[in-house]
Amino acid sequence: MARIQQQLVEMLAPTVSALGYELLGIEYIAQGKHSVLRVFIDSEKGINLEDCQLVSGQVSGILDVEDPIAGEYSLEVSSPGTERPLFTIEHYKQFTGQPVFVRFYGMVEKRRKLKGHIVAVEGNNITISELDTELEFVIDIDDIDKANLIIV
Repeated sequence: MARIQQQLVEMLAPTVSALGYELLGIEYIAQGKHSVLRVFIDSEKGINLEDCQLVSGQVSGILDVEDPIAGEYSLEVSSPGTERPLFTIEHYKQFTGQPVFVRFYGMVEKRRKLKGHIVAVEGNNITISELDTELEFVIDIDDIDKANLIIV
């Protein structure tokens, strides 16, 4: 996870947790005036629009005071959805056996992305069996730029 995203998670997680939600992770997409900060939340009972509005109000207040991101950006608070993003090693453990799409920061095993099933998780390593070939790849979580569950 990028450094700014980790700092934001550490800054916002206590407030999100105090509201009764789990902060799954954060995506920050820097695009000048069109930058987006996405905050993904979840709870055992699911997430609805009112939940997103409540968290958005609190998170927005913290971001206004702390001002961790230079420049303009839009704040989006969202449920993870059916093709939920995976941020932590615990997420990969939770969804072992599930199909996933993974995009890497650079080249890993001569690839920039991979579709497969999560086979195992040990330490920081995630083993993924490619959908088409069933070849297994062992990937360090630090090499993963973005990952999400997929429907196959």
